[in-house]
Amino acid sequence: MIEDVIHFLQNDKYYSLRVAHIEPLPPRRAFHCEVRDLPEILERYLKARGLKPYLHQCRALELLRQGKNIIITTPTASGKTLAYNLPIIEGLIREPRSTALYLYPTKALANDQLKTLREIDQFGRLGLLPGIYDGDISSAAKSKIRNVSRVVLSNPYELHQILPWNHQWVRFLSNLRYVVIDEAHHYRGVFGSNVAYLFRRFRRLLSRYGASLQFVISSATLANPHEFAHNLTGLDYELVDEDGSPRGRKFFVFYNPFFDKDKILEASAHEETARLLARFVYHGLKTLAFNVSRRMAELVARRTRSLLKKFPQLAEKITAYRSGYLPSERRQIENDFKQGRKLGVAATNALELGIDIGDLDAVIISGYPGTVISTWQQAGRAGRRQNDSIAVLVAFHDKLDQYFMRYPQKFFDRPHEHAIVDLRNPYISTGHILCAAAEMPLSQKDEEFFPPQVLSNALETLRQEGLVRETPRGWIYTGRSTPTQIVSLTNISSNQYKVVVEGRVLETLDEGQAFREAHKGAVLLHQGETYIVQEFDLEKRIITATKQDVDYYTQPLKTSDVRIIETLHKRRIGQVELFFGRLEVTNKYEAYKIKKGDQVLGYGELDLPSIVFRTTGLWFTLPADLKDKIWERHTTRQASIPMLKNMPVFYDARNEIFAGGLHGVEHAFIGIMPFHVMADRWDIGGLSTINHADTGEPSIFVYDGYEGGIGLAEKAFYLFEQIIQMTHGLVAGCECEDGCPACIMSPKCGNDNRPLDKQASVMILEYLVGQIG
Repeated sequence: MIEDVIHFLQNDKYYSLRVAHIEPLPPRRAFHCEVRDLPEILERYLKARGLKPYLHQCRALELLRQGKNIIITTPTASGKTLAYNLPIIEGLIREPRSTALYLYPTKALANDQLKTLREIDQFGRLGLLPGIYDGDISSAAKSKIRNVSRVVLSNPYELHQILPWNHQWVRFLSNLRYVVIDEAHHYRGVFGSNVAYLFRRFRRLLSRYGASLQFVISSATLANPHEFAHNLTGLDYELVDEDGSPRGRKFFVFYNPFFDKDKILEASAHEETARLLARFVYHGLKTLAFNVSRRMAELVARRTRSLLKKFPQLAEKITAYRSGYLPSERRQIENDFKQGRKLGVAATNALELGIDIGDLDAVIISGYPGTVISTWQQAGRAGRRQNDSIAVLVAFHDKLDQYFMRYPQKFFDRPHEHAIVDLRNPYISTGHILCAAAEMPLSQKDEEFFPPQVLSNALETLRQEGLVRETPRGWIYTGRSTPTQIVSLTNISSNQYKVVVEGRVLETLDEGQAFREAHKGAVLLHQGETYIVQEFDLEKRIITATKQDVDYYTQPLKTSDVRIIETLHKRRIGQVELFFGRLEVTNKYEAYKIKKGDQVLGYGELDLPSIVFRTTGLWFTLPADLKDKIWERHTTRQASIPMLKNMPVFYDARNEIFAGGLHGVEHAFIGIMPFHVMADRWDIGGLSTINHADTGEPSIFVYDGYEGGIGLAEKAFYLFEQIIQMTHGLVAGCECEDGCPACIMSPKCGNDNRPLDKQASVMILEYLVGQIG
């Protein structure tokens, strides 16, 4: 059946034009191992479930028995959960008072994993009484879990709130033996840096209780697993990455709706997703289609049902799945899909994690998810055990999407991204050290948990603000509010804006997000739903919005300036000097566009103050004579260059073209950077200029878009050669003539993508690649 579908895609007149590449991934047999000295109860459980441990599961068991911390990075559906459940439950059986804490990034995943732990507990009558501890359960249920459960499932947000009340957890924490951090690759960027300090606070508190502790980190495959695990918790880890699980054949299809650059349709990628979902269901394939938003999941499901209207029995088997549904609705859809009562589900990435929905035949990924890790995670939902399967990546008109369509082997042949956890952001560290002082007095011995310079700087800052004071017991918190109510795990700035809809708080945004996404008149997207901002109160930091389903969106326009504060590192690449250091960024949002697809419907004015923040970034300079060389190449095109027509006599076309080239390189570099460093495009900012005030030369800046920086630009500083070579391939290989969203245009450009010049961008990139040698 799978081969028939692949044959159809390759030979059908419509689909074959859009199939950019098919990568056959060969099957792999299982590699089992013998488990020695396992408690009889667990041996019976494995036998009753027909489970024979794989190589990596035995390796995890062996290392945990030796008292090691481990990070497991085997692929999706390889059995990572059993790899740590076996040794942990064995440990809980051998030490009858010991406890374990399991932390998940989402409540849905915790609920799903609870079923497995309860099954093992009930099978062996172990008395572990596993329970979920989060904001959704009653006070009575929380009290019971604290008093009797030996296995607690929770999330970082709840742990953040638990730490100040650790005295209520004496029984559990005194006997805590294992901590599991599941799907840990989600802890990166701002969130990851906050969670890293949370785990250090947690370890510090546990030292009070004398707990003998081991950590288990479960993650998707990373380029830097040891570094990531150490930065996340401050401990050293043994790596378990040799996968012993079996795998059926998988056909990975790269599918490009934008194969014809002259026929770019606004919704073609989503239309093609619906077409593929209908086609696969028609062929009897149980298929999950990932979509970028809740709204798009609903639209794709609706369109798929429409395409199958001639086959009502199949149309009834199509549904959407997203957050916002009642938990009972989601559980029903999951169960129907698992049992085959539904054949096609259009979902958000809520189903990317390991929620049990049974074996799938096909996965459709509508738009590159932003990281190689997420792409493989989503593709891995199909073809569990030894079944053949199909995964399809449907490209959007974005830089990385189109780059992979042109160079598919770049996707399949390279390692995954670096996950960055940066502990040096002073705004993040100071907030958590404030929390730590409220949880237990701080002293010099706490340098074991917090970097010494970071700790001393934070305490001095907090002392000057009157929030801590030194006592014979150490530094203690002297404020009135509970610090954990102030310190957010997802933001840096303390200037938080509340979005209010019909009297309830929809979400909170930091100042930069609020100005960019939720100014007056903005279309605000929240969990796939659209809202129109009616009022923006700067003084009270209240944003009032109304829910409204609209088919247009808004795009802010801004001016930016960058000032160099301090150079921290520099290196030479041929004749190019590359720098990394501290920057001051000034952003001024002055207007916004109202757009429907590529059509501009209108403009709105904004009256907002400038946002000034200090961050970290990289920058490089280029020789001024490069402008003349670029101009020489352009002289033959002068008459056809639109921006040269009707210009006043004092207009300097050389500067305009050179500036357009620098601007295009800046956009393309930022667009490619997330392929090497796990980041969202909004995490990164940039500026290009033909004569920067601080360098006196043509310069391009790329910086972290957060106060204090979060380590992204620094990693790019060290990976600069790889990023610039890939950027050159993207721009030079794009078939457009003047630049497009797939190469040098940017949807987040505050200057409305002006000026841009593709040929100048290619020449600058050729020069940079030539310097690498």
